[in-house]
Amino acid sequence: MLNPATEALARLLPQGVMREIAPAYLEEPRGRFRGQAGLVAAPRDVEEVAAIVRACEKARVPIVPRGGGTGLVGGQVMPDGAVPLVLSLERMNRIRDVYPEEGVIVVEAGATLQQVREAAAKAGRQFPLALASQGTAQIGGLLATNAGGVNVLRHGNARALCLGVEAVLPQGQIMHDLKRLRKDNTGYDLRDLLIGAEGTLGIITAASLVLAPVPAETGVAMMVVESPEAALTLLSLAQARMAGGVTAFELISGQGLRFLDVAFPDLRQPFATRPDWLVLVEVGLPAGLSADEALEVLFTDATEAGLVSDGVIAQSGQQAAELWAIRETIPEANRHVGAIASHDISLPLSEIARFIRDASAMLAGMADLRINCFGHLGDGNLHFNLFPVEGKTRDAYDAIRRDLSRAVHEMVVARGGSFSAEHGVGRLKAADLARWGDPARLGAMRAIKDALDPAGIMNPGVILA
Repeated sequence: MLNPATEALARLLPQGVMREIAPAYLEEPRGRFRGQAGLVAAPRDVEEVAAIVRACEKARVPIVPRGGGTGLVGGQVMPDGAVPLVLSLERMNRIRDVYPEEGVIVVEAGATLQQVREAAAKAGRQFPLALASQGTAQIGGLLATNAGGVNVLRHGNARALCLGVEAVLPQGQIMHDLKRLRKDNTGYDLRDLLIGAEGTLGIITAASLVLAPVPAETGVAMMVVESPEAALTLLSLAQARMAGGVTAFELISGQGLRFLDVAFPDLRQPFATRPDWLVLVEVGLPAGLSADEALEVLFTDATEAGLVSDGVIAQSGQQAAELWAIRETIPEANRHVGAIASHDISLPLSEIARFIRDASAMLAGMADLRINCFGHLGDGNLHFNLFPVEGKTRDAYDAIRRDLSRAVHEMVVARGGSFSAEHGVGRLKAADLARWGDPARLGAMRAIKDALDPAGIMNPGVILA
């Protein structure tokens, strides 16, 4: 049963855009927030998006843009406040154009990352943004959150892979800026303003994305290291040896491997005993250079330097996939165990090893718990997640959950790091941004929000609480 305001809005919407309010539109993966919706609209093109936004602006109804729903900070749901319209981009999923010689692909916001990667592969190129959720995550959401992933070390975040956007601004204006240019110094970069804004300044409806050449040679290895310090030294050595060819460098802790034993006992692991620390290295090299030989040399040099005690180099695509499966299954194992608190943090590389040591010691003084530290060491992004000790459930830590997270984030910020590395701010971390954000920067952000969205209808409560 629609309320009068929602009924009035429904009459203003384009024909055929309405969707049933199914549970999937109101959920987020971690179950921390439960959304609400007066209406769900799924437009077919940018003109329909603009019409929906104009109608919502006129009726003063909030809009929650929704992509694949894979975000981890609650930006895709609105649990309280005025009942919003959920705007799903699911029907705007076309690959509009591919320009292999230019290294550009133009896609609509509802296209999944997997669709884009497959279209790039058909053209003999690659779209190098890589996430485990690629089959569900949509390009619009990935840009709205400036998503990261495993290849940021070489190719950058989503922002670095976007040349131009088509977007609808908060009063229904369509911004036609799907440029395919590497250089365009014509004033304020509104593309970069919308990327990472999490739907608070407008709705990205299409994007021109960067395609990269496919490396002639790829190789994957997993190596046992003594400590995070050794892993960082190995990273430096690998980058020097490969001359820019390192595409991924992932840190894995022994705790994560033990969680895999519990949650996925049939998953093959390459070492009979579970080491304290592993690194997963992937390299991509041009024709004439052997990735396997380069990894062999790296392994030999690192062993002689005392950085590595054991390792395995994939001898086939299947073996490479099996090594990657270990890393990519860790988040699923975490969900099986049940985290007390999860932290998506980044630090200067020189601070990482000390942070892991000092934060672990600090938390040990606050509670009995287990820490699974893993992530994209190459770009300084760690997932520093806390779990109950065996025999306890996560509910036993409810009274101190916020204290634990605040202590972790305070230590991160004090060391020049960020409490939101690749997942965004959303609703989950809006209070953290208010607490630790630079006052001048926050003031400028609020001024931009007020100027572009004076009615305050675009994803209210996200980023700026």
